Amino acid sequence: MDKVAFIAATRFGRRHFVTASCDNIDFKKPALKGNIVDFSATVISAGRRSLKVEVVMEAEDMLTGERVTCTRGIFNMVSVLSPDEIPLKELKMGCRNNAETDADLRIVELVFADDTNHHGTLFGGHGLSLMAKAGFIASTQKCREVMVLASLNKTSFMAPINIGGIVDLSAKVTRIGTKSLTVHVKMVGEELLSGKRTFCAESDFIMVAVGEGGKSKKISN
Repeated sequence: MDKVAFIAATRFGRRHFVTASCDNIDFKKPALKGNIVDFSATVISAGRRSLKVEVVMEAEDMLTGERVTCTRGIFNMVSVLSPDEIPLKELKMGCRNNAETDADLRIVELVFADDTNHHGTLFGGHGLSLMAKAGFIASTQKCREVMVLASLNKTSFMAPINIGGIVDLSAKVTRIGTKSLTVHVKMVGEELLSGKRTFCAESDFIMVAVGEGGKSKKISN
């Protein structure tokens, strides 16, 4: 939740933030093994150097689609810049970032040191793993079946993502067959402070529905 609050605050203010405190965090429901955990963050107030970010955590049953709210809380984020810096911009309700609006799924992550290679950029294998996760979740939410990865097509890496950058993944189901479907996944890198976005990678993930014993089966939905 803290990471999601940090990303939301940084995208809003485009400066360095730290968590000063958090309030009203009540854990109401558990997220069970195998659930999809969905975090959403909204900036609800902005001062000269601080923000309040509301974070909601929901759990979704992969096969039924049933969703429950697990917890929510308010994170108070403070800019670590000097007091003479320009104040934060005015909060305008309803504003959204320039994300993929037609995607079936979006996942946002940060690049930490353990995720990088010796060049200080996102390790390709880790990036591909994140893309595969997006493909798996999007395919499961689309047909509510147990899905496994069968193959990848047209995988291309065009640009790196540096340590400290945002990885913004969007996934869209582009084909549904009898037993399999195709998910097109795009990976965009975003610089934390400038907001500059770069198209970094894309791939088609072929996902197959499986039943008992891991054998392929027809997609029912």
